[in-house]
Amino acid sequence: MGKIKIKLLPDGTIQMDTEGIKGRKCLDYAKVLERLADAKIHSIERTEEYYQSEILELDEQQHLKDN
Repeated sequence: MGKIKIKLLPDGTIQMDTEGIKGRKCLDYAKVLERLADAKIHSIERTEEYYQSEILELDEQQHLKDN
């Protein structure tokens, strides 16, 4: 399972980092934080995990269903 780290900086900026969340799923969390904080996303830095495929996770779920 992934982790979300949220930092509130002295200038009021909110910084969110994700770990273990592969693919575009991390953007969903950013949108939720944006709504909760009534804030706007000014920039997004995509990590290596963003470009990793979620296929492995889906394959694992299917394998569990088949057994």
